[in-house]
Amino acid sequence: MKIIVPMAGIGSRLRPHTLTIPKPLTLIAGKSIVQRLVEDIVKVVDQSVEEVAFIIGPSFPPDTEEKLMRIARSLNAEGKVFVQDEALGTAHAIYCAKESLKGPCVIAFADTLFKADFTLQNGIDGAIWVKKVEEPSSYGVVKLKDGIITDFVEKPDEFISDLAIIGIYYIKNGEALRGEIQYILDNNIKDKGEFQLTNALEFMKRKGAKFVPGQVSEWMDCGNKDITVDTNGKILEFAQRDNEDLISKTVKLSNSRIIEPCYIGENVVLKDATVGPNVSLGDNSVVENSRIVNSLIQTHTTIKNAKLSEAMIGNHAFFDGEFKSVSLGDYSSLE
Repeated sequence: MKIIVPMAGIGSRLRPHTLTIPKPLTLIAGKSIVQRLVEDIVKVVDQSVEEVAFIIGPSFPPDTEEKLMRIARSLNAEGKVFVQDEALGTAHAIYCAKESLKGPCVIAFADTLFKADFTLQNGIDGAIWVKKVEEPSSYGVVKLKDGIITDFVEKPDEFISDLAIIGIYYIKNGEALRGEIQYILDNNIKDKGEFQLTNALEFMKRKGAKFVPGQVSEWMDCGNKDITVDTNGKILEFAQRDNEDLISKTVKLSNSRIIEPCYIGENVVLKDATVGPNVSLGDNSVVENSRIVNSLIQTHTTIKNAKLSEAMIGNHAFFDGEFKSVSLGDYSSLE
């Protein structure tokens, strides 16, 4: 089994946090979004993963590849990194890793997290993870008949279905998908101005491939600041339920308390502070004379004299002020 992770987007909705760090490498409860994504995929497919291929953008920081290789190694898998030089659509992104499109593959776009209780069936050609949504016109959707997907429609202008594709796909025959994407690219077949994966899947279906839906119980976005902070809270609840080790033994408490669920990283100092619930606080951070709830804070950051709620603060930042729902990027100061 191979996992292919397109993650070349610039994450503009999450700025300023994505100006220095790609969105999929943003930490949620102590782990990057992309690490949590691939770990959850491994749990769902319940198969040995031999390779994880990541597709990144041309302007990603130089240390991105090594971070991604560490994620692959943590799964005892080989890691590969490919670059999508130009954003030409989902099918084009996947084709950048065409040498990894062999045999059974899971394709997962690294801007979402999920929880699912789903086992891959024998005898199917693929599975598309879906979730019912209220506004399907913003998503690719599928239509079903007798439990089999009959149609793929990209961002329908009129109601077709409310089963939205969340961006995670299982393909039994990676070579077949590679061939259909090659056909789309060679013949300049676009939808909404881009080369779409749904078109390649439709061509596979017309040749006899059978796809089934994979239902998810939770679909958590990491789009803008508010949604990402909300996702952090949900992940903390799941992590606590799964008995993840969330609070480091190196935290230094002085007249302070932690209200779980929280993630508290290594060498964090809390002085005259109350942190939690639903707070992630990264390594080597300091919080003094502050109350923090429902917030996501990265590493090496200092917070003083604050009452924060629904806040997102980056790495190596300094905050001292009365604002509550702040969005402060890496290496920034607000006082």
